Amino acid sequence: MALRRRARIQRAGDLAELVRLPAVLSVPGDVLVGAAASGQLGNVSRTAGLVGSSSLMYLAGMALNDYADREIDAVERPSRPIPSGRVSPELALGVAGTLTAASLALAVAADGRRALPVAWPLAAAVWGYDLFGKDTPVASLSMAACRGLDVMMGSGTQGAAAALPAAAVVTAHITVVTEVSRQEVTGGDASVSKRALAGTAAVAGVSALLAQRAPKLARVAGVGLSAAYGAFVGRAHVDAIEQPTPARLQKSVGAGIMGLMPLEAGLLAGSGSVVPAAGVAALFPLARKMAKRRKVT
Repeated sequence: MALRRRARIQRAGDLAELVRLPAVLSVPGDVLVGAAASGQLGNVSRTAGLVGSSSLMYLAGMALNDYADREIDAVERPSRPIPSGRVSPELALGVAGTLTAASLALAVAADGRRALPVAWPLAAAVWGYDLFGKDTPVASLSMAACRGLDVMMGSGTQGAAAALPAAAVVTAHITVVTEVSRQEVTGGDASVSKRALAGTAAVAGVSALLAQRAPKLARVAGVGLSAAYGAFVGRAHVDAIEQPTPARLQKSVGAGIMGLMPLEAGLLAGSGSVVPAAGVAALFPLARKMAKRRKVT
C-alpha cells in the first residue's frame, strides 16, 4: 500500500514537472487583464470559467512542448520527464489533448459559443507553435501570439478593441522572453540580453503610460507595479549581459515568466481594477516559491 502511494505521488510529481505547474500562476492575469480592459470583469462566473480554461490550455501547451521536443531534450535536457523515462511520449500527448479539449469545453461553459472565435484560434496557435512553429523565422512572435490571444479570451470578440493595447504589451513581453529562451541551452552573446533589457524597459514604460488615465490611486499602483516588473526582469537581463551563460539565460527566462505577474497586475491597476491587481500581484511570491522546487522553463 505504501509503495503504491509513493508511486502515485511520484507520478503526480512527474506530471507536475511536465506541465511546469508553478508557471500556471502566470496565466490568470491574462484573462483578468482582457476582462478588465473590456469592462467585463464584474461577470464573476464568466471570468472564473475563462481563467480556468486559459490555465488548462497553458498546461496543455507545456505537455505538448515536451512531446514535440522529446528528441532534442534527449540530448540537451535528458533529465526532463520524457527523455528520463518518467513520462512516456504517448502519455504526454494524451495529457495535452485531454487538457485542450477540457479547456475548450470550459470556455464554452463560461461564455457560450461567443468564446469559440478566440478559444479555437488560441488552441490552434498553441498546437501550431509547439508542433510546427519553433524553427521558423517567426517563432518568437508565434509564441507571443498565444499569450496575446489569451488576453483576448478575457475580452472576447465583443470587447477586443478595448483590450488590444494591453494584449499588445503582453505580446511584446513574451516576444522578448522567447527570444532569450532560444539561447538558454547553448548560451549566447551579450547582445541578446541587451536587446531583451531594452525591450523590457519599453514594455514597462508603455504599461506605465497606459495607467495615466486611471484614478490617482490606481494610477500610482499601475506605475509602481510596472516599475517593479521592469526592475525584477531587467535585473536578470543585466546579470545575463555580464555573463551570457546558459545558467544566467535560464534564470533570465524564468524571471520573464514570473515577471508577467507584476506586469499584468500593473495593467489591471492601470485599468482601475486595483483589487484584482492586488490578487495577481499576490501570486508573484507564491509562484517564485514554487519555482524553487519545480522548474518553470
